[in-house]
Amino acid sequence: MVKLIISWLINAAALALAAAVVPGIETTGDQAWVAVALVAVIFGLVNALIRPLVKLLTCLINVLTLGLFTLVINALMLWLSSWIAAQLGVDFRVEGFVPAFLGALLISVVSFILSLVFREDDRRKRARRDRR
Repeated sequence: MVKLIISWLINAAALALAAAVVPGIETTGDQAWVAVALVAVIFGLVNALIRPLVKLLTCLINVLTLGLFTLVINALMLWLSSWIAAQLGVDFRVEGFVPAFLGALLISVVSFILSLVFREDDRRKRARRDRR
């Protein structure tokens, strides 16, 4: 449960940074942090439920592009998350493919770095487990 909350917070931080830095990705309204938190949940669900199916269907093109097509898939998942958020009345917008691509790239890098920072070292886990 703690890993899920940390993952959600990392996604929310990466989405907030993308909204602040990338032109074409924006949160509107008085409570932007609520919008980012809700979009982090939507983005997590889209990545957990839809992304694996899309990656399976595009496996051949992904192999042919040496995995670079994954960047396009990430952009489409962010764009889809924005569309779902708009349908639910959440004030988060991605205005086109290029902002989605740049935002997905930034979100991937920030999520990777924050995951490294907040990941518990495997050696510490084993040492704690062995002490028990």
